Amino acid sequence: MAFVPVSSPMRAPNFYTAPGFERAGLRRRDGEWLGARLADPQSLFIPVWRNQSLVIEIDGAAPRAVILPGLAPVRGEEHLARGEIVLLGVIEERAHFALDLSAAEAPLEALASPALAASGLDPAALRFTDLRRVGAVLERHEGALLAFARAILFWHARHRFCGLCGSPTRSEEAGHMRRCTAEGCNTMHFPRTDPAVIMLVVDGDRVLLGQNKNFPAPGMYSTLAGFVEPGECLEDAVAREVREETGIEVGAVNYHSSQPWPFPANIMLGFHAEARSRDITVDYGELQDARWFARDWLLTHPEGDDFRLPRQDSIARRLIEDWLHGHIAL
Repeated sequence: MAFVPVSSPMRAPNFYTAPGFERAGLRRRDGEWLGARLADPQSLFIPVWRNQSLVIEIDGAAPRAVILPGLAPVRGEEHLARGEIVLLGVIEERAHFALDLSAAEAPLEALASPALAASGLDPAALRFTDLRRVGAVLERHEGALLAFARAILFWHARHRFCGLCGSPTRSEEAGHMRRCTAEGCNTMHFPRTDPAVIMLVVDGDRVLLGQNKNFPAPGMYSTLAGFVEPGECLEDAVAREVREETGIEVGAVNYHSSQPWPFPANIMLGFHAEARSRDITVDYGELQDARWFARDWLLTHPEGDDFRLPRQDSIARRLIEDWLHGHIAL
């Protein structure tokens, strides 16, 4: 069965997209430029500790990302080689780096520096937290920066050894490549992102939502999703995942948008799909439940422990909200 993807108009960018900087790809091999940027007190650093992001919360206000100047360790080149510092990009001529503090048992103490003291931030209000907990309330630009930093440092933490020969690797190109150190191997490894399709299946005035046993919130129903397999196009992956999880056959598959999802290392490719069958057969190895939900019911039913939609920062919620309010093309 052949599918033709059709892009739907975007009302606003998804969360964690568009960090708003020049990625400076041509500067990643320029050691002199990198050294100068690391030493520049105006360069900015985004701390990450064991996949958690640094935020500040004051007097019940919404959390904000903590992005600090002048945090480069004395041996910045060594940290670059280990992948503990990664160049993210440049905004208004200020370089932005991700800084991995995972080796520290007390990361806030490891951050102690004149720059932190000069920032005026109350250390008692600083904390490392899961980005998913605060992403929906962060300023969009800040959330995108934190997501990028988390994703690239996660990749470094899991690629310290060569997948071909098992030897240690070192970071190069400002953290955007790791090279095997074994003589005769020299394999280059690049940051990976696992593609996953996520789709809202539509049948007239109702949609198909499923409940996964691993969902963090009780009563949550969401769109179906799954990884793209080798040798598979995105449209076929949509049809296969829907059929495998619910027994529903789909016809038209229309592209909506994408979202980086660094939890841990995915790119979510969002679609709306048209149902061609109606009878649900749940694969209980994948889902706890799957049901058709009417538009009017979703618009009027309050969210609570018995039922809730996905988090606001997810593309799953975006796919549902756009359908609820008529922003799709099927």
